[in-house]
Amino acid sequence: MLQKLSDAELEIMKMIWENEEETTLFSYLMEELAAQGKPCQKNTLIVLLSRLVGKGYLRATKVGRRNEYVPLITETAYQTALTQHFIDKVYEGSVKGLVTNLITADFLTQEEYEELKALLEGGRRG
Repeated sequence: MLQKLSDAELEIMKMIWENEEETTLFSYLMEELAAQGKPCQKNTLIVLLSRLVGKGYLRATKVGRRNEYVPLITETAYQTALTQHFIDKVYEGSVKGLVTNLITADFLTQEEYEELKALLEGGRRG
């Protein structure tokens, strides 16, 4: 199981995952945070990035005077691991329990329901 991310750490990872470049620069993250109206102190971002490296989510490479960050875990892998943990913890491993709750609690729009129904009817492919 992956180590849990704080909300701030997850926000940084989302920016890195959304970045189209292979590596992400510290300056890019500072600019993105400012552009989103969430300016961040330099030291705060350094601590968050250091934690993400320590947790195994990022690799940092020193290039000259700057650090380049590369994700070691894809967003899909993170989502899958978190979903599995949630299903195990809340629904005792029952995916059916999760889906039943989504449907009966009206969490799905009609369009989402139809898409999910088509996926289920189509079965597994592969």
